[in-house]
Amino acid sequence: MSSLGRLMEIYQFFWMFESHAQQRLGWNDAAQARIAREKAEDQARAQLRAMMIANPSGALGNAQLNDREALERSGLL
Repeated sequence: MSSLGRLMEIYQFFWMFESHAQQRLGWNDAAQARIAREKAEDQARAQLRAMMIANPSGALGNAQLNDREALERSGLL
C-alpha cells in the first residue's frame, strides 16, 4: 500500500470522529428546539386559557386600530 493511501486512511479515520461529533451537536440542537417549541406551545395554551377566562363567550370582538366610526360613536372624535 502506498504511503498516500495510508495517509488517506488515517485522515478518513479521524474525520469519522469529527463527523460523529458534529452529528451529536445536531441532535442536541434538535432536542433543544423541541423543548423550546413545547414551551412556546404551553405558553400559547396558557394565554388562550386566560383569554377565554376573561371573555368566556369567545366573542373577542372585531376591534380595529383607528376605526373612525367607532371613535366617533364613543365620542372620542
